[in-house]
Parts: sequence; C-alpha cells; structure tokens
Amino acid sequence: MAPDSRGVRPGRYPDGQIEQPVTDAELAARVVAGDAGAFTELVIRHHAACLRYASHLLGDRMEAEDVVQETLLRAYRSLGRYEERQQFRSWLFRILVNRCRTAATRRSVRRLQTAEALGSEPAIARDGSGAFELRSRLAQALGDLDARHREAFLLKHGEGLEYEEIERITGASVSALKMRVKRARDRVRARWKELDDDER
Repeated sequence: MAPDSRGVRPGRYPDGQIEQPVTDAELAARVVAGDAGAFTELVIRHHAACLRYASHLLGDRMEAEDVVQETLLRAYRSLGRYEERQQFRSWLFRILVNRCRTAATRRSVRRLQTAEALGSEPAIARDGSGAFELRSRLAQALGDLDARHREAFLLKHGEGLEYEEIERITGASVSALKMRVKRARDRVRARWKELDDDER
C-alpha cells in the first residue's frame, strides 16, 4: 500500500487485521539506532516527490536525479539531528531546496564562465533553457518564473504543502509565500495561454 499524507504505510497481519502504521519519525529513529533498512523505506516513500520537485525546478531530469541523491545522502548523514516533533517531509525538503539552490547557482556560474571564455555575454534564458531544452509545456510555463517564485509555486501546487510547512522549508514568511504563489500562478496561466495560442 502507498503511504498516506503523514508518510505512513499501513499493512495487514496474517489474520487480516490492519497493523499499526510506522511513521516517518519512527523509521528515522530506527535508522539512528542502526537499522539501515528503515532508511530504504524512507527513500521509497519520498524519492518520487523529491525527484518531481527537483525536475520541475531545475528543468533537467539528470541534474535533478543527482541533486536528489545528494539530498538523500545528506539526510542519511544528518538523521542524528532530526527531531521527532518535526515532520520528516518538511525536514527532508529543506535539505532538497537548499541542494536545488546550490545546483542552480553552480549552473549559473558555469554558464557565465563559458560565456567569458568565448568572449560573449551570457544569454538570458528561461530557467537555463539556453543550455537545456524544455520539452514539456509545464516546464516552459515554469521557465518564465524566477527561482523564488518557481520554488514557492512548486512546493504549494506541485507538492501540496501547507504554507506553514513551506515557511519552515524556505525561511520565507507565510504572507510573502502567498504573494509569490499568487504571482507565479498568474504568470504560469498567462504563459500557458500564450503556448495554447502558439499551437493554433
């Protein structure tokens, strides 16, 4: 069975009774106690959401996979500092968001260095579209957003997180996040309409 919104995966005893689900916090405690298999279960629960978010944010699947692997490795090494009162998903996404920001910065630096080496100005492109071809319409629509607005939009509408949870992940206030999400949503809708018109 798939995990529910709390990150728990219910199961059944042989007699058909529903067994008590294991929470993310309980799995994290098992990992700290030396049960490496418990971390595999955490990866199963959260890998798809992490990869979805990173792919949309960075616009490149391979780069996103590298970032997710870095995120999971850092999470594994940092579980000793995880506090059970925190939602594991928020704690993990905080690491993921920071790794995505770092990856985006590295990419910008590489592009600038390449442009300088060629003696040309770096091209202005949507979300790195000068270096990575955005194949889906969603990626094209998101590409017009700057990093802060894209980040907030994806955490809210891509992952379905509450504003309070996004606040803990990003460090931005709820009011600022609501404004970013609204502006991002308006821009995505406008860009989506442009793409519709272009195809007619």
